[in-house]
Amino acid sequence: MAYFGFKMSILNKKLCVGGCKMPVKIGIPRALLYYYYYPMWKEFFESLGCEVVVSDKTNKAILNDGLCHCVDEACLPVKLAFGHVLNLAGKEMDYIFIPRLVSIAKNEYICPKFLGFPDMVKHNLTGLPGIIDVTINMRLKTRELSQAYKQIGSIFTGSRLKIWRAYRRAQKAAEKYNQLLLEGYLPEDGFAAMYDTKPQRRLDKNHDLKIAVIGHPYTIYDPYISMNIMNNLTQMGARVITADNLAEEIVRREAAKLPKRLFWTLGQRVIGAGFYFISDKNVDGVINITSFACGLDSMIGELLDRMTKETRQIPLLNITLDEHTGEAGVLTRIEAFLDMVRWKKDKQLPGLGSA
Repeated sequence: MAYFGFKMSILNKKLCVGGCKMPVKIGIPRALLYYYYYPMWKEFFESLGCEVVVSDKTNKAILNDGLCHCVDEACLPVKLAFGHVLNLAGKEMDYIFIPRLVSIAKNEYICPKFLGFPDMVKHNLTGLPGIIDVTINMRLKTRELSQAYKQIGSIFTGSRLKIWRAYRRAQKAAEKYNQLLLEGYLPEDGFAAMYDTKPQRRLDKNHDLKIAVIGHPYTIYDPYISMNIMNNLTQMGARVITADNLAEEIVRREAAKLPKRLFWTLGQRVIGAGFYFISDKNVDGVINITSFACGLDSMIGELLDRMTKETRQIPLLNITLDEHTGEAGVLTRIEAFLDMVRWKKDKQLPGLGSA
């Protein structure tokens, strides 16, 4: 049974001038699967009359807070997520939304650390507002998702119709967001296109290279821990594409080339996208970004290395990040990699393997 940290008696007393109820504040950490599901979560809570607040963009203070309060054995993204939860706790939230993600696809699983993250937070942090940690497990039945949202909605309203309408609006928001990704937007640009009055699209025609960046969303899209790799590549004259710019069927078709099915959903996305980009002659190079202490990432990196050697031998750069990684070192490697890719392209060489 999920623990919601009920504070309904307190919430009912939150009145603004004139007697109307103030909206309940829901905090969403800017971490983990935020880059996949934020539009859906935002639309759902706001349709129920809540106010959604996102934690600040990652900075040194947020990361240090996460490092100080998280267990040492956790990977960098989980440590960072701790910092974002603490950041929200200082903003006077009514609830912090930390879903217990078990599975988001049939017969597949999410990383076990995601499953245990709500418990890690509740047992290592004190003074937090209510935690919404409803379980989302679609391993056997896809309709479990709607049941999970029904359970969340029941905290704020007793109207099943209102919850259902909020859920349908959330699904439409997710569809719109996913379509933007397929059109070439990266997540932050997609958010801007959906919510800003004057969105700016990242696609820049003044580039001479097309570079695929693969890795988990909570790593590659966070400018701070990824050393701002997306913007740096763009400034160096490369157009950046990721797994999220590919249709789901393409990713799964490519991942199916493995002799055995990979039942980790996020790992399957990375390996499927990696196989596709390696064989795509329109892609000039691939950068694979991994987190230290992630066992799945180490296996995926080896599989990508083998694929590049056995097939096209596209230039491949592997970068492993942890809390000690410095931006200068990463930038030097990226600059050298792009120089190598440009040299290969000018000489029309068949391939240079991995770096």
